[in-house]
Amino acid sequence: MTSPTAFERYSDRERINHWTVALAFVLAALSGLALFHPALFWLSALFGGGPWTRILHPFIGAVMFAAFAFMGLRFWRHNVLSGVDVQWLKHWRDLLNNREERLPEAGRYNAGQKLLFWVLVAAVATLLVTGVIFWRPWFARYFPIALVRLAALLHSLAATALLIAIIVHVYAAFWVKGSFAAMLRGTVSANFAKKHHAAWYRELTKQR
Repeated sequence: MTSPTAFERYSDRERINHWTVALAFVLAALSGLALFHPALFWLSALFGGGPWTRILHPFIGAVMFAAFAFMGLRFWRHNVLSGVDVQWLKHWRDLLNNREERLPEAGRYNAGQKLLFWVLVAAVATLLVTGVIFWRPWFARYFPIALVRLAALLHSLAATALLIAIIVHVYAAFWVKGSFAAMLRGTVSANFAKKHHAAWYRELTKQR
């Protein structure tokens, strides 16, 4: 019996979901930056001007949250941290120095990916709650002005955390050869699975 040469990493539905979140994030980030500081207001031209940017931003954010929630519900079980993940994190220097063979075997996702997932969950949830609180003219009038101002501050902090997390995510996708391609075509090579996710590789080969 020959060993499989490739494994499905993401289904068509999962990839469509991922790219929907990615597109919504880019639009939300650009419109949010346009509203964040006068020096970036020129970005509002991408959305038809200041008023339209202000109108569209929260709706884009709502779409991003809905798409991310679907993705989160699908993947959270694969991102529960375990004792192996704690040991994996202790070897972060080996990871940075490209000594991956010294790391504990990872499942479908390694500890770094799992931590990033939960940072994304926390940031997106915070953006939703705080965004609703100061969403004018729909909801802001129902909250005290002090809470509205606090929500605006927390919204900015959560958006900054999300932006940094996404930058790390994109960098890692290009750094680990094969990761980005997996989200394009849906599959990874057997060598990729064995090298970066050995426990997941064994699980899949047992199923074959």
